[in-house]
Amino acid sequence: MTLATIDPIHRARRTNGFDVERVREDFPILARKVHGKPLVYLDSAASAQKPRAVIDAMSRFYEEDYANIHRGVHFLSQRATDAFEAARAKVARFLNAAKADEIIFTRNATESINLVAQSWGRKNLGPGDEIVLTELEHHANIVPWQMLRAEKGFEIKVAPIDDTGQIRLDAMAKLIGPRTRLVAVSHMSNALGTILPVREIVRMAHANDALVLIDGCQAAVHKQIDVQALDADFYAFSAHKLYGPTGIGVLYGKYALLDAMPPYQGGGDMIDRVTFARTTFKEPPHRFEAGTPAITEAIGLAAAIDYLAELGPSLVADHEDDVLAYATEKLTAIDGLTIHGTAAEKGAILSFTIAGAHAHDVATILDQQGVAVRAGHHCAHPLMDRLGVTATARASFALYSTRAEADALADAIGTVKRIFKL
Repeated sequence: MTLATIDPIHRARRTNGFDVERVREDFPILARKVHGKPLVYLDSAASAQKPRAVIDAMSRFYEEDYANIHRGVHFLSQRATDAFEAARAKVARFLNAAKADEIIFTRNATESINLVAQSWGRKNLGPGDEIVLTELEHHANIVPWQMLRAEKGFEIKVAPIDDTGQIRLDAMAKLIGPRTRLVAVSHMSNALGTILPVREIVRMAHANDALVLIDGCQAAVHKQIDVQALDADFYAFSAHKLYGPTGIGVLYGKYALLDAMPPYQGGGDMIDRVTFARTTFKEPPHRFEAGTPAITEAIGLAAAIDYLAELGPSLVADHEDDVLAYATEKLTAIDGLTIHGTAAEKGAILSFTIAGAHAHDVATILDQQGVAVRAGHHCAHPLMDRLGVTATARASFALYSTRAEADALADAIGTVKRIFKL
């Protein structure tokens, strides 16, 4: 008996052959209840739930093949090393990188961006230089550059958005010039769902001999990424948003750039030879992976990529677009509710406010109805300032989300309105 049979709230139609009811059975946590009600998990943009395939792959590795990697000659160490490097190769194929050596494993996308700032940025940025960000950026793509600016004295320029939440390319084109060394942008806004025209941004930056770093945390979940077609210089994402585990992220970098960058952390496994007089370092990517890495988590990330590939990325995208369109229609019909972020190109995120109710109160009442959403500034204070709000409630959808869950969200918002007499 499926969850959809047990709980009518989760009953859903197929979208272009995508059987969401069957897919939901792969995610054990979706069978639980909260506050006595079926869980409606609409916080996947913060962290996605994990399919059984990922959980089992990590458990199996711990039970059968676990050992430290790269430096051991015994059987288990060789098995673990092979699995870890196979995960790197799988990530390279997932992003269509030119080779596996362009993939660096980090703790998360935040560390990936900090790596670029502290390695490439510390070496290449100084007084008179400029970098360009956008009003849509997550704090992880703002704060590292501000910290480095305080030391190096370069300038940060910010490209504005329009009232729909889309980047103003005309304004960005005026900001990118001969002093621009780097353009660092989100591929998809974590707060609004806006999908940025990154190919055009890359073209503009490269025309001015500037590099481009793309924060792909949200886009990597919802879109097929081809870093070679994008011509991205750096691309970062986190595994936990991609149905994989926490504790591991990815930085893609063009090999020639990585090869010219110094390590920004020192320790074991990233060295070639150490004496007290001097140290020489390994080639990329290993020079950027000091110490014991997240081995089991890399196996989990590889399993998540396999899981998505088996489902079919285009089918998943069609299903998510369907749920987003349906949810947008439902929420648009609610009096007093404002959806923030209405760009024509957007992913499966709905940020909203309700006149007369604070976002935190909204999220608390929704939780009592079993509906999990995020509320707050979403690590995007400058964007909240641009929108003229202190916080929004954010419903984010995933491959396991259903139209019925959008109905549950709308019904729970009705409860909010009744409690506040709105």
